[in-house]
Amino acid sequence: MSKQDYVLAIDQGTTSTRTIIFDRNAVEVASARQEFAQHYPQAGWVEHCPEDIWNDVLSTSRTALEKSGALERIAGIGITNQRETIVVWERATGKPIHRAIVWQDRRTAATCQTLREEGAEALVRERTGLLIDPYFSATKLAWLLDNVSGARARAEKGELAFGTIDSFILWRLTGGKVHATDITNAARTLLFDIHRQQWDEELLRLFRIPASLLPEVKDNSTIFGETDPALYGRAIPIAGMAGDQQAAVVGQACFTPGMAKATYGTGCFVLLNTGDKPVASKNRMLTTIAYRMGGKTTYALEGSIFVAGAAIKWLRDGLHLITHASQTDDMATRIPHSHGVYMVPGFVGLGAPHWDPDARGLICGLTLDATAAHIARAALESVAYQTLDLVTAMMQDGGGTTDALRVDGGMSANDWFCNFLADMLQAKVERPKHIETTALGAGFLAGMATGVWDSEKTLAATWQRGAVFEPSMPSEQRRTMIAGWHQAVRRTLTTTGI
Repeated sequence: MSKQDYVLAIDQGTTSTRTIIFDRNAVEVASARQEFAQHYPQAGWVEHCPEDIWNDVLSTSRTALEKSGALERIAGIGITNQRETIVVWERATGKPIHRAIVWQDRRTAATCQTLREEGAEALVRERTGLLIDPYFSATKLAWLLDNVSGARARAEKGELAFGTIDSFILWRLTGGKVHATDITNAARTLLFDIHRQQWDEELLRLFRIPASLLPEVKDNSTIFGETDPALYGRAIPIAGMAGDQQAAVVGQACFTPGMAKATYGTGCFVLLNTGDKPVASKNRMLTTIAYRMGGKTTYALEGSIFVAGAAIKWLRDGLHLITHASQTDDMATRIPHSHGVYMVPGFVGLGAPHWDPDARGLICGLTLDATAAHIARAALESVAYQTLDLVTAMMQDGGGTTDALRVDGGMSANDWFCNFLADMLQAKVERPKHIETTALGAGFLAGMATGVWDSEKTLAATWQRGAVFEPSMPSEQRRTMIAGWHQAVRRTLTTTGI
C-alpha cells in the first residue's frame, strides 16, 4: 500500500468552509469547519470577503492536518466550492478588487431582464444549457467591471484575473502560479460552450467580458498544480476540482445514466446523470456538465432551489423559533398534519422551474391554531415540494425514470424530512452512511488523479448506504397536499406580477 493513501478535501460553501481528510476507504480521518460572515449591502445583494474565505481555507486545512498527523500521507488535495460566486483579483498582488459577489445575489436582475427582452436567451441556452439569470456569473462579473473604479480598463490591459471561488483558492494555494478552473465551474458562468467545451467569443461579446480575465479550463480529476511548500511544510498536488453539486454527483457515485442525487445545503440542487449526451430541457431545467475525467464528458439535467437549509437557518436566526436545526425533526413529528400551512421560501427569488428573481417569501394558511411547529414543518415540506417539482420536470424532459433519489447535505440528516420527501416523490430516498458527499467527491477526484483510486467502479464500491426511506402516504392525501403547494406558489408568483 502506498504511503500516500489519504486525500484532503476543501469544501468551500456558502456559509462555511470545511476541510475533511479521507482514507482510501472513504472514511473520514479528521475534519475542521469554520463559518464566515455574510454581507448584505442592499436588499437582494449578497457578498463574501475573499480574504475571510482564504483564511478559513488555510486554518481548517491546517487544523485537519494537525488532528490527523497525516501530512506525509496526503496524496492530493481536492477543492469543491459554492458555484457561480465570483472574485476578481490583481494578477500582480493576488489582492481582490471587491468582495466576492455570491450566487444568491440579485443585483443584476434588471440587466438580465433587458438581455432577455433583446432576445439573447436562445443563444445562451443553446451554447451553455443555462438561462439568463442573476444566479450565474457573467452579469455579476460585468457589474464589477462597470462599478469598481478603473476595473474594466485594467481588465482590458490584462492586469486582473477572474475566477469562481475554486479558481481563487487554487491561485492562492499555488502562490499565484496557476490560474485555472475545472469544466464544471466554467460551465456555470454563461460564458462557456458546453458542446465545444471552450470559452465562447460570442458570449464574451454579449456580456462584455475581456477574454484576458479568464482562467484555463481543465478536467475535474487532473494535476492542477502544487501548493506553495511554505503553506503546509511540503508541496502537495492539487489534483481535483469541481463545483459543489457536481462534486456531490461524484461523491454519491451517480455514474450511471438515470441516477440522481439531491444535495441539501443552503439551497438544494438535484442533478440527474444523462450520460454522454446533453438533454435540452423544455421545462426550464438546466443542461450542464456533471464531470469530465480522462477527457470524457458526462452531462446532467439540473434543477436549482435557492433556499433549502437557508429556510431552517432563518427559523433559527431570523424568527428565533429554534436554537438548532435538529429541533425541526421533533417539531414536525409532534404535530399530526400541516394544518394547511405552506411556506414558499422565495427569500432571494425562485429558481427552477419558475426562475423568478423578484419572488419573495410567503407563508399562507395561517390560523389562530397555527404554532411554531407548523411553521417549522412548512419549511421542511417546502423543500420536499420544490424537489418534487424539479424531479417531475426532469422526467418530462426525457431524463428517464428514477426509482431512487440519493440525498446528502445537512437537511438529509433529518429523518422526518427524508420520509416526507419519499412520500412526495413516490420513490425511495437513499441516504449514504456519510452525508458529507460534496467533500468526498472532491476527495475522490483528487484520489483518482493520484492513484488512491483507479476507476469509477472502485469509487462506486466505496459508497455505503446508511438508510432507505420508502413512500407510505395515501395517494389522496398526497394529491391534496401537492395541490395546496401549487396554489401557494401561484400566490407567490402573482404578488410579483407574473
